Amino acid sequence: MPDTLFIDGAWTSAIGAGTRDIHCPADGSFVATVDEADDRDTVAAIQAARRSFDSRVWADVPAPQRGDFLLRVAAGLRDRKEEFARAESLDTGKRIVESRIDMDDIAACFDYFGKLAGQDAGRVVDANDPNVVSQIVAEPVGVCTLITPWNYPLLQAAWKIAPALAAGNSFVLKPAELTPHTAILTMRLLADLGLPAGVANLVLGVGSECGTPLSTHPDVDMVSFTGGVVTGRLIAKNAAATVKKVALELGGKNPNVVFADADFDAALDNALNAAFVHSGQVCSAGARLIVEASIAERFTDALVQRAQAIRLGGPFDDRAESGPLISAAHRDKVTAYVEAGVAEGARLRCGGTWGEGDLASGMYYLPTVLDRVERGMSVVADEAFGPVVTVETFTTEDEAIATANDTIYGLAGAVWSQDAGRVQRIARRLRHGTIWINDFHPYLPQAEWGGIGQSGFGRELGPTGLAEYQEQKHIYQNLSPAVTGWFAEHTDDDEAGAVS
Repeated sequence: MPDTLFIDGAWTSAIGAGTRDIHCPADGSFVATVDEADDRDTVAAIQAARRSFDSRVWADVPAPQRGDFLLRVAAGLRDRKEEFARAESLDTGKRIVESRIDMDDIAACFDYFGKLAGQDAGRVVDANDPNVVSQIVAEPVGVCTLITPWNYPLLQAAWKIAPALAAGNSFVLKPAELTPHTAILTMRLLADLGLPAGVANLVLGVGSECGTPLSTHPDVDMVSFTGGVVTGRLIAKNAAATVKKVALELGGKNPNVVFADADFDAALDNALNAAFVHSGQVCSAGARLIVEASIAERFTDALVQRAQAIRLGGPFDDRAESGPLISAAHRDKVTAYVEAGVAEGARLRCGGTWGEGDLASGMYYLPTVLDRVERGMSVVADEAFGPVVTVETFTTEDEAIATANDTIYGLAGAVWSQDAGRVQRIARRLRHGTIWINDFHPYLPQAEWGGIGQSGFGRELGPTGLAEYQEQKHIYQNLSPAVTGWFAEHTDDDEAGAVS
């Protein structure tokens, strides 16, 4: 048996003996067999986390020492960067160069929260009374369940694990069933570095089989989920029954607004990056290109020419510029999405089909551009999560803003212009959690990340990302306790309960 579940400090197999074979989506090659948990395994992991938290074995470790542990995690990731990157690429099919960049970003995330962990000593509240000391202190939430997606498996997990540990919580991690290996490696690293048993637990499997207790079990205090909006709604509904703390990042339909005075070459190059990095399997992908009408035809023609030249290939193909989709099922969804858009009247400018020839054995979908789209079309409203970009046009600043905000989502967006006043006005009015000006995709561990609307609620990264895993407690101490005199003392002769 694989023994790839990590529960209460021990590697174990699934109770039901379920397993899953992992295959690389670039060529279908076998990667490994892992355990497939069910609800019984998940409950065991939650109970282990509960015991560890209630014992205070990690929660009572001074915050600076917890921070030092995270710095050692970052160092361990850098030491084993190639091993982690290779595991990520085999599971996801993404290029190894991208996975190496991800590992650097993940180490930086642990560094950031490691340094932040010991900085907050709480605050003193002025009670306007010299005999009172009033303090606000931050304490860990408790048992946290962390549910992560397949597109950036370890990066998304790190955004949750690092602040959860920095705050003193215990947790159960459930990565996407298709991409388990960097989560397994991370648990090994945490154990090797001496994290107490039960603080970090790992279950693998399909959400429908093992995921329900993560949002329903009474021993869970918080659920943090990154993934699709349908699952996010279910998790929020489940968690409401026991009023758990919930943080949701549910993707987006992200506008990339280009004005006629933008640096044409820079805007064009970044429009390609926005839409086609990691084959568009990015929650913040710039899948809605919104271009000023006066340059739209020229810009779109250039975008199509560049998109057609993108080289697809597997993780270890040095010539490849982008890789496959995660699975056949996902490729079918992207195919249906594009076909629906064309049926509604969008014009297919390039792509719209599977990879052929040398790409036929993998889950490749060609970079796709759709123009002549209109607000209200499914390809404008729905998230493709694939290498598909739609082109809309505008003529005025107000129209650009209204178009960009016409979405149920609100994760990220960008604006391109050389007018400094205009970009600031638009950045303020766009209803998205991150706005890039004359750029697309960069993020910083020290800057909050999260959505508005149906992109979810709560924030990851930055000081607020740590606060998500904390509860604020007010401690009020009277240094000179005394009788209040609110209720009068009565003698035995007084009539009890008398009303005067």
